[in-house]
Formats: sequence, C-alpha cells, structure tokens
Amino acid sequence: MTPPARNRRRVRTLTATLAGAAGTLGITVALVATGTLSVAQGRVGEGAKQLGDPDYGVCRGTDARCYHDWGNFDASKGYKVLLYTHTAGPRHANLGPALAPGMNPPLTDGNVVQKALLKMGAENDFQVDYTEDVSQLASPANLFKYSAVIFYSTSRDTLDDAAQTSLRQYVRGGGGFVGVHNAFGTEYNWPWYEGLLGNANFYDHGPNQPGTVRTVDRKDASTKELPSSWSFSDEWYNLVPAPTKVRVLAKVDESSLAKGVTGNYNHPGHGDNHPVAWCQYYDGGRAWLTTLGHDAKDFSTDGSFPGAPEFQKLLLGGIESAMGKAPFCK
Repeated sequence: MTPPARNRRRVRTLTATLAGAAGTLGITVALVATGTLSVAQGRVGEGAKQLGDPDYGVCRGTDARCYHDWGNFDASKGYKVLLYTHTAGPRHANLGPALAPGMNPPLTDGNVVQKALLKMGAENDFQVDYTEDVSQLASPANLFKYSAVIFYSTSRDTLDDAAQTSLRQYVRGGGGFVGVHNAFGTEYNWPWYEGLLGNANFYDHGPNQPGTVRTVDRKDASTKELPSSWSFSDEWYNLVPAPTKVRVLAKVDESSLAKGVTGNYNHPGHGDNHPVAWCQYYDGGRAWLTTLGHDAKDFSTDGSFPGAPEFQKLLLGGIESAMGKAPFCK
C-alpha cells in the first residue's frame, strides 16, 4: 500500500534531517581528529592550527596559530599557578632553605620567592601552589589543574623522565610556562626545554651590578606599565644560544654596566641586543621568560632597591599573560 503524499514528505524530511546530522557529526569528528576542533571539559576549543616546524620540531614563535586550544582551561573557575623551585645544583639565596616534600610545605622567612609569589597571587586574584617535589609534576592531569607553571631559579637536572613527559604534554595541551632567572640554568641536555626557553640557555654572567633596562616593547601585558628605561641590579646573564623567533620585551643597556659585561667564562656579552625578557608560543603553549630575578630585594616594597617595583610589574604581567588572564605576547 502506498503511503499518503503527506507521509512521504515527512519521511523525506526526516531522512534529510538525519543525513544532515550525520554529516555534521562526521565533519565534527574529522575536525577533532585532525586537531582543528577540540572538545574538552564541556568546552569547544579551536584546536591546533600549526603542529610542526623544523626548529626544535615544533611550532614556535610569535604566531598565535602555534597555540593549541584544546579547551583544557576554564577561566570561569578562576586562575591558579604552580611555582616550582627545585634545585639539583646551585641554589639562589632568595629561594631560602630547600622545601620539604609534598605540595605547599611550611615556609621560613628565608623562602622569599615563594612568599612573594603567594602575596602576588593573593593581591591579583590568582591562587599559587608551590613545591620542590618532582613527583608533583609527574602527571599531566595534575599539571592541567594550573593555568601556568612557573620555574623560578630551578637548576640543573631538576626533572625526572616522568616530569619531563608531563611538562611537555601540559605545554602541548595549551599550558602556560613562566621561566625566571636560573630556569635558564636548568635541563641543559634536553633540547625541547631549550626551545621552550626561546632557543636560549645560560652560559655565564658578569659581575652582579646596577644597570639600565630598556623596555623595547611597551604594548605587552608585562611591559605596558613600565617606563621606557629603569634602573635594576642583577647578574645580567649571557646566553648561548641566544633567543630567536621571540618577541623581545626588554633589554639591558650594556654601556650602563660599569663593571663590564664579560662573563666568568669569557662570554663577551650581546652588544646592542642583550635581551632580559621575551615571550613566544611554543609547541602548543605559551612561554614567557626573563633572566632577571637574582636578588631577594627584587620583591622589596620599601623603595630601598631600585627597579624592584618595575620587576614586580614585569613578572606579574608575564604570569597573567602566560596563564591567559591577560593578552599574551601582543
């Protein structure tokens, strides 16, 4: 028996609707599979737009298409960072005594960096957890609780294999990384980490001395509140290699270094292009870097240490941009 015309029309409409839905689902699955679209934690992200590059085998530089938006971070839940200060070699005095295992162990007055970052977070609406326990970095799932991971004056082989893998998966998933001061003296024999630093590594430094920092890019979230030049004291790291394909944010004027810039292993300095802060996209994530941050007085608030307010603004802006709370590397 032939169905009435109106029923045949309903069947055709239903068939077309189902076919359209199946097509849309197929396209969505294909986009997710290729990294063009991402669905995670109930959120739809833009996925990955650039996956590879001959330099360190990853997409890196100032092109935002290197960022992977897998939907792993939900700003509506607030912002949280992990501060990692484990040292497997020289330990800067501003880190204070080595911390006990676990997350957020007790601090002493000597743990200046940890206390300063806790205070910075409390005053600027983001939470800070801190640790020197490498096991706390062993799982990507644990790292994805944080909008950014901060390495502050870590040293030498501070990560084991599990933590290395975890950090790389975290960055590939759109995580933020902030490297401060001796983060450049860390994981020397891991090329991926060198790339994360912007194709840069610590080689040596000259005398700890006052100098003039030139803010060369005042549009970035980390530099927009800084003057065009400001005084600061540091060790003024010399780098081999020196950063490339990054947005340089600040440099030191080597002519302002009265004691010279030649390092203890005879690096001659970088001349007119001696960077001290920069940013880049790297392997899907965001990386904000500075070689500054040697002295405990960098976090003073009483005006006794020239440049301390500027350094704190620089660091705060870098952290906020790396975790997506402010525009990144603009």
